[in-house]
Amino acid sequence: MPRSLAVHSLDQFLFGRAPHPVRCGHGLVIGAGSVVPEINFTLPTIDVNADSWAEVCRQYGQMMDTVLARAVHLSVPALLVEFETVPPMTHNPDWGFEITGILAERCLRAHEKHGIAVALRVTPNDTREFNRPPLLRRGEHWEQMLRFFEGAGKAGADLLAIESTGGKEVCDDALVNADLRQVVFALGVLGARDMRFLWEHIVSRCRAGGVVPSGDTACGFANTAMTLADKGMIPKVFAAMVRVISVPRSLVAYEAGAIGPSKDCAYEGPYMKAIAGVPISMEGRTASCAHFSPLGNIAQAVCDCWSNESVANVRLLSGYAPEVSMEQLAYDCRLTNTALADSDAGARTLRDWLAVSDAVHDPQAYVLRPDVVLEIAGDLMEADTPYERTRRAARKTWSVLRDAAADGTLRLDSRETRWLERLGPAADALPDSESELFESILSELPEGSFLPAEYGL
Repeated sequence: MPRSLAVHSLDQFLFGRAPHPVRCGHGLVIGAGSVVPEINFTLPTIDVNADSWAEVCRQYGQMMDTVLARAVHLSVPALLVEFETVPPMTHNPDWGFEITGILAERCLRAHEKHGIAVALRVTPNDTREFNRPPLLRRGEHWEQMLRFFEGAGKAGADLLAIESTGGKEVCDDALVNADLRQVVFALGVLGARDMRFLWEHIVSRCRAGGVVPSGDTACGFANTAMTLADKGMIPKVFAAMVRVISVPRSLVAYEAGAIGPSKDCAYEGPYMKAIAGVPISMEGRTASCAHFSPLGNIAQAVCDCWSNESVANVRLLSGYAPEVSMEQLAYDCRLTNTALADSDAGARTLRDWLAVSDAVHDPQAYVLRPDVVLEIAGDLMEADTPYERTRRAARKTWSVLRDAAADGTLRLDSRETRWLERLGPAADALPDSESELFESILSELPEGSFLPAEYGL
């Protein structure tokens, strides 16, 4: 990947426009001048098994029908639909393929009847973590995932994504303990190595099956940190550093051949867009049906798809939750697209309002400010390897947060300020090389907590 950023200036860094747009599905183009709503829905509480399977299929068909009806009613011109499997559908790929077919058939019908540009993104689970410690390169779970990758296109998927979890077995405890060194090891060494292995397999199978290899997410890492910070269990400044530390790990997917759009729950997406030029999907205030965050507005600042994350098929006063989310996304995208159509200056003003409204209140939002993203991303790309970039991410993010707190563009309370002071020396003390960190950290981790061979170590 070239050292220079794909986005060269702040004026170019806008929602709805990416240096490398993606064409997919039935006439859908992402990142070519408009923001596309991405709708995601899931089952209400139900055991997915052979006995309930007919009801599961009915529910997915009903969800898709109501979503498309609302999209047509609101004159939505373009739509991305995401189907995230539940674990039984990845364990049994034929089940996942059947639901994919149900959704794909309705997408095609909507395109032919109503002219909606539409595509279906399918995201199987990373079930490798069901083994403890995880078996990442062998075993039944891995074989079933490979079968899913190979068959998704024939079943009707236009794009393929995943929320991969390599390194999570180390990162979970490191997050709870606010251990920066171990988080860097989990993401910059283990996670990055697994991403290379996994995404080379995904890309090759997508190309063979005519499917777009879209992207990954550090959801199991940085979003876990965000949730812990929201509960007051770890500092917000630490969670903000974890967010940027996840960037080199997620970038590996694009180095291996993924082309976007990134996953909606990958809040590191703006960094992917700045560095690799790929379109990105983001989620914010319209994702509160799935989780809370301090990023409700700023997440939209440079998005190309705008997502609700996921919502269960439950009845609300107005209608079922998926169609409610569809309406919310449609109106949000109308606003951004009206700004784009009006003028570049108008779009930049809306972008800046979205960013400024959140950035001052939380360090996790601050590191998503478009100007901050470009500054940090440029620094990361001065390094060559994922580990070196991860180490730079820790150091650069710390210095950016320190300066922002000092000049008042970021408000931190006394607890957060104390933690920020502690994290600087920890970032400076990170070893120069991946091998040095690996050798020194082995003695710190419980025996058997991870299997080095599963990471090529």
